Amino acid sequence: MTDLADLTCVGPGTPMGTLMRQYWVPAAKSSELKRDGDPMRLMLLGEKLIAFRDSEGRVGVLDHRCPHRCASLFLGRNEESGIRCVYHGWKFDVAGRCVDMPSVPPHQDFKDKVHAKAFRTAERNGLVWVYMGDAAEPPPLPAIEANLVADCEIWCLQRDCNWLQALEGDIDTSHVGFLHVGSLKPDDLADDHPMRPTVLDRAPEYAVTNTAWGTMYGGYRPNDDGQRSWRVAHFMFPFWTQTPNNRFSSRAIARAWVPMDDEHSMLFDITCGVDEGNPAYSSTRKTGEPLFAPFEYAPATTDWFGRWRCVDDRRNDWGIDRELQRNGSQYTGIPNITMQDQAVTESMGPIIDHSYEHLAPTDQMIARTRRRLLLATQALSEQGTLPPGAQDSDVFFGARAGSFLCDPGLPFETAYATQLETATRWAGDKVVS
Repeated sequence: MTDLADLTCVGPGTPMGTLMRQYWVPAAKSSELKRDGDPMRLMLLGEKLIAFRDSEGRVGVLDHRCPHRCASLFLGRNEESGIRCVYHGWKFDVAGRCVDMPSVPPHQDFKDKVHAKAFRTAERNGLVWVYMGDAAEPPPLPAIEANLVADCEIWCLQRDCNWLQALEGDIDTSHVGFLHVGSLKPDDLADDHPMRPTVLDRAPEYAVTNTAWGTMYGGYRPNDDGQRSWRVAHFMFPFWTQTPNNRFSSRAIARAWVPMDDEHSMLFDITCGVDEGNPAYSSTRKTGEPLFAPFEYAPATTDWFGRWRCVDDRRNDWGIDRELQRNGSQYTGIPNITMQDQAVTESMGPIIDHSYEHLAPTDQMIARTRRRLLLATQALSEQGTLPPGAQDSDVFFGARAGSFLCDPGLPFETAYATQLETATRWAGDKVVS
């Protein structure tokens, strides 16, 4: 029987690690790997790998240890359709096949018998995916709507904590009224601002349900015009969320909380839409003043954890400005919305001790999602039952998150279905509704 601690460990052979290896895993932005460019260290599900793009543009993801004497292939030469170890010159292609063994006399050459551990890769619309499972035929790439169009927006950010606690911040809507807009008053926002209902009522009620792709919640509260305000979000197996962005009808969003190891995760934030951009980062007060400031990336390094880091982190208390906190400019004193989430989540420690928690009714989406994950890992380990979406990748297309107003008499599922019917949807590069 699995328990909550089993959900946080992702290495080979762990219950959650085994479950995650049934899916394609986002690993990098395509732009991070240049043809015949420098190999890149890649920490993924607790395994130390290297990624490179060969002379033909194909992406290889290999165990970083050369199978000869275990020198790191990160030091290797990416040249002529393969990665060459600098220790003895052995060379491997993107499939891990040894294609040259120049330090061994020709009559003793045995390159046909040597393989580096390699993983299957795919690319779609700016994202490199890796399949780390054992199936002879990997499943299709998931039908994550936001990544089905060529011009989707992708940005990344590393978070120094376990993947599960990072993800759970995305499926908790009650924090928004405090962490993100705690200093705002209703008059600070235009009457039609999507965040105004949250400022009017900071204690939402919840409707939560299981779905084919995972779990879904709707946080609801009355609006001052008599309508009901909904903020709808999803958990999608194994580590995806859709947060309630302000434009349900015109934008698709997906966020992958990919475990690098048990104490570090990488966020891949993917959006597409027919409007001016992700509203979480362009929202303003009635005066036109931005609600949130941008954050700044730290210079990248070649370390295992050197990519997509923020300048502000625990070393400077995530850039908190106590004067901003005191004067009411920002409830937290942290001006950027992403760093507000980063600060509270990392402040819990690398892996939260759940025995200290006291969950409330507003945490029912978190409780439901944990149970869904626990049951899925148990079913996989005990009966070999594949988790949701591992083979039927089209189920993910049923998810769309966002905020909207509707008749207060409509049940949650009806309100959601009604909005989905009129929303702009994408399949490939085509608008389908």
